[in-house]
Amino acid sequence: MGEPARGRLRAAEAATSETRYGYLLVHHVEAPEGDGERIHFSLSDGDDPRSWTRLNGGQPVLTSRLGTRGVRDAHLVRGADAYFLMATDLRIYGGDRRGWEAWTRTGSRSIVVWRSRDLVRWSEPWLLEVAPPNAGMAWAPEATYDPERGDFLVYWSSRLFAEDDPRHEGDGYSRVLVARTPDFRGVGPASVLIDLGTDVIDTTVHVDGGTVHRFSKENSFGPDSIRLFQQSGPDFFSDRFRTTATRIADTLYAHVEGPLVFKDNHRELWYLFVDQFARRPQGYVGLTTTDLDSGHWEPIPPDAFHMPPNTKHGAVLPLTGDQWQVLRSAFPG
Repeated sequence: MGEPARGRLRAAEAATSETRYGYLLVHHVEAPEGDGERIHFSLSDGDDPRSWTRLNGGQPVLTSRLGTRGVRDAHLVRGADAYFLMATDLRIYGGDRRGWEAWTRTGSRSIVVWRSRDLVRWSEPWLLEVAPPNAGMAWAPEATYDPERGDFLVYWSSRLFAEDDPRHEGDGYSRVLVARTPDFRGVGPASVLIDLGTDVIDTTVHVDGGTVHRFSKENSFGPDSIRLFQQSGPDFFSDRFRTTATRIADTLYAHVEGPLVFKDNHRELWYLFVDQFARRPQGYVGLTTTDLDSGHWEPIPPDAFHMPPNTKHGAVLPLTGDQWQVLRSAFPG
C-alpha cells in the first residue's frame, strides 16, 4: 500500500447544509424458491430507521447478468460526486450448485459495481477484479471514501492459499483484504487488513470523528469463537485496534452476520443491524447504542422494529434534502 496510504482517515461527511431526512437500505433477498440475489432497495418509513418498506413493488432495482449472474451483500458508498454500489458476485440458488467449499476455493475474485449520481439512474454493471490469484473468492465488498486523497479504500473477505497451490487444493482461511481505487475501474495491490488466523468475513467500517470502528464476523461455530465482534482504532491501518465487543447479539440468535452500522440523522444514537440466519424467515434485527466506543449494544424490541422478512446483508445510507421523496416517487413501495 505504501506509506501515503497510512494517513489518518476521518469521517467523510457530505459538505451540505441540506436537512438530513430518511434512510436508504440496499440489500438482497433470501429467496431459495425465487431469484432474490439481485439488488433491492428499501426506504425508511419517514425519518424512522426502525421501520422499512421495500421499494419498487418488492421487485429488484438492479440485476447483474455478469459473472455468476447473481449478486449478494450489497454496499453503497458516496464519493465526491457520485455513488457506487457494489456486491458479491455469487449465486447460491439456481447457480452452478458446487457448494460453499468450492465457492471459497475457486469462486469469483471479482465484485459487481454500479455507478450513479442521483441514486435513481444507474449505469450498467461491470466486474472489477479485486482479489489476487491466490485468493479463492472475494466476498462482502465494502468501501470507505478517503476525502484527503479523493479515492476509496475497498475491502472484502478472501480465502487465501499458498503461492505454490494454484488450484487451491490445500488449506486456507479467510482474511480481510484492502486495496485503493479512484473509480472502481481498477484497484491497486491488495494487502491484508485483518488476520486472526481463522476465517474472518463481513467487515464493515464506520468512521466517527478520529476513530475507526470496524465490525467483523469470525466465521466459526466453535465454543471459543468471538463470532460477531467490534474493534476500534485511531486510523484505518493502525495496529492498535482494541476489541470492544464480542459475540454481539448472541443472546438474540445463535447465528448472525452481515453487520451494518450508521448514525441517526438527528441524535447521538447509532444503529447496528445484524443479519440472523439461525431460522427462517431470515433477515435483519436491530440494536442501538448512545456510546459507540463502549461496545455495548441494546436490542430494539421486536415490536418496535419493522422490516420485510428475508432482507439480507446490505448497507444503509442516511439521506439529505429531497432524496427520500425522490426515491419513494421513483421506486414506489
